[in-house]
Amino acid sequence: MRSDDAKLRVADESAPRRGPVAPARRVDDLDRRIIEALQENGRESFRAIATRLGVSEATVRARYARLTSAGILQVVGVTNPLGLGFDQALVGVKTSGAPDRVADEISRWPEADYVVVVAGQFDIVVEVVAATRRDLLDITNRMRALEGVVSTETFFYLEMWKQLYDWGTRGSS
Repeated sequence: MRSDDAKLRVADESAPRRGPVAPARRVDDLDRRIIEALQENGRESFRAIATRLGVSEATVRARYARLTSAGILQVVGVTNPLGLGFDQALVGVKTSGAPDRVADEISRWPEADYVVVVAGQFDIVVEVVAATRRDLLDITNRMRALEGVVSTETFFYLEMWKQLYDWGTRGSS
């Protein structure tokens, strides 16, 4: 991989860590093919992707920059937190009103790696990773103490059976 590729793939430390994700934006077939190539191998060079897709390296580089700056694409090394000795849980949160303020607050916490507003029994679902069970308890207590939180239910992860990020892209634009 060229050093230019590496520079583009380094996260800006001052940027928010995957804050609110906007609704789907239009992506074309080439965008989808670039995304799918990176889902298959996030370390593949822009040059190799360009060759495979029959476009210039500059085109892949520009598309990558646009997709990442728009929050559509993020290329990272994914780990299994349980395999690294962390405790992990999914927490369902019920709120007394609109969930936006609570979701916004929790999404700022470094322990929360996934925060979504949902329809159903809960208003918000949060995935958290903690160093110890005590830390996990502290996190859930912080959630329960937030103004607007009515209740929480914690689903403690015992084993990870499947975790994939290569589902491709939607077929239509």
